[in-house]
Amino acid sequence: IQATSLAADPEAAAHAMSAVKAGDPQLRLMKQADVDAVMAVELLAYPFPWTAGIFRDCLYAGHECWLLEGRSGLIGYFVMSCAAGEGHLLNLCVSPEHQSHGQGRRLLKQVYEVARWHGLQRIFLEVRPSNPHAIALYESEGFNEIGIRPNYYPAVKGREDGIVMAIELMDFDFAS
Repeated sequence: IQATSLAADPEAAAHAMSAVKAGDPQLRLMKQADVDAVMAVELLAYPFPWTAGIFRDCLYAGHECWLLEGRSGLIGYFVMSCAAGEGHLLNLCVSPEHQSHGQGRRLLKQVYEVARWHGLQRIFLEVRPSNPHAIALYESEGFNEIGIRPNYYPAVKGREDGIVMAIELMDFDFAS
């Protein structure tokens, strides 16, 4: 199946966002104009954040870049590349003041919706061992550790390994 970004198919994007009640945080595709707001959250959330250029490059490359917005502004976002039946979740971030309220799970559910739309068979991601809340979220949603990338992340004292996690979507129940 040849799939393009949901950004290229407004009807599919509208369907992906259709089950939202008024007043609830809203999911939408990220645009170049959103990069400054995304960077404000990125800088609060990570000691070694992505640059604005990385986000712009991801948008330019056609990666799936989504925002979760509430009444008070940006809650979180994710970036996923989709190719050859696989997704690579490159960044999933929730603003620190919105963490531990189910917003990461909400973003991850949208990752699954995007994966379904693309017909992906599996999704990969890397996560820091020092991020137990993210690991617990991914494990609770069906991801399994499949390996380690030594010295993958920059850290205060040198480098930190990256735990590689994956989920097979062949028999995944997208309704849950």
